[in-house]
Amino acid sequence: MPQKSSWQLYLIRCGDGSLYCGITTDLTRRFSEHLAQGPKTAKYLRGRLPLELVFKKEIANRAEATREELRIKKLTRKEKESLIKQ
Repeated sequence: MPQKSSWQLYLIRCGDGSLYCGITTDLTRRFSEHLAQGPKTAKYLRGRLPLELVFKKEIANRAEATREELRIKKLTRKEKESLIKQ
């Protein structure tokens, strides 16, 4: 049976101070794609350099990661900043 990959939820602070939330199974690769500003960059992040990874959280599976991503996206900026400080 193949090993299940864990998922990671992450927050990126953009050059304009805004926050971007996403999920991935390979955070190093995904953050590099965002930094490259190429075709695999999230549209929201294009032109918002510099990018800084400010939060990451490991999550067991995709369903849970998706739910957590949606929950965090609904938080206020103040709540997101509080999460980052923890």
